[in-house]
Amino acid sequence: MSTTLLLLGLAVLLGTVVQSTLGFGLAVVAAPAIIVAEPELMPTSLLLLGFALPTMQLLTQPRDIAWRLLGWALGWRLLLTAPGVWLVAVLPAAGIAAVVGVLVLVSVVLSLVRLEATATPRNAALAGAITGVSGTAAAIGGPFFALVLQHEAPDRIRSTLAAFFVVGSTGSLAGLALAGQVTGDQLRAGLVWLPFLVVGLLLSGPVRRHVDQRRMRAGVLALCVLASVVVLVRAALS
Repeated sequence: MSTTLLLLGLAVLLGTVVQSTLGFGLAVVAAPAIIVAEPELMPTSLLLLGFALPTMQLLTQPRDIAWRLLGWALGWRLLLTAPGVWLVAVLPAAGIAAVVGVLVLVSVVLSLVRLEATATPRNAALAGAITGVSGTAAAIGGPFFALVLQHEAPDRIRSTLAAFFVVGSTGSLAGLALAGQVTGDQLRAGLVWLPFLVVGLLLSGPVRRHVDQRRMRAGVLALCVLASVVVLVRAALS
C-alpha cells in the first residue's frame, strides 16, 4: 500500500465529513487531490466511494426522500450516462483533469450564487441530465441536484441526494465497466479508502453538532477553489 494512497485517504475522509454534513462534497473535495497525485485512478475509484457512502447514510441516518424529484433526476442521469462514459474513453488524463477542475469551480459558484432554482420536475430532470455526464466522467454531480433541493429540509436534502448517488453511481460504474474503463488499480484504491470513509462518517455526527456550518462551508469552498486552480494548471502544463 503506497504512502500516496494513504495520504489521499485523508482527502476522502475530509470529503466524507463534508458530504455527511452538507449532503454532497465527497467528490468536490477529494477529486482534485486524486487528479493531482494519481489521475489514472479517476473516476472509478471515487465512484465506488460515491456508492458506499450514501448507502451507509441511508442505512444509518434519517430518511426523508423526495421521491418524485428523485425519479425525474435519476431518469435523466441514467439516460445521459453514455456521453460521460464516452468522455472517459476518449479524453487523456489531462483532459479529465481539466473537466474536474472546471466542475469544481462551477460547484463553488453554484454554492455561492443564490440562484432560485425551484424544486420542479423540469429542474430535477435538467440537474440529472448534467450529472449523467459530469457524474460519470468526473464523479461530480451533487451540486447540481442540491441546487434544486436547496429549499427542502436538511434531512430531506441529505437523504434524497444519498439515494440519487447510490443509483447514479451504480449506473455510471456499470457503463464504465461495459466500456472497459475500469481497472484493478482503481478498484483496489477504492477499497483502500473505505476505512477513511467510515471514519469520516463517524466524525461527521460531532462535526454537525459542534462546528459552525457557515464557517466550515466557507473553508471548504476556499479549499475547493485552490484545489481546482492547481488541477487546471497541472492540466495546462501536461
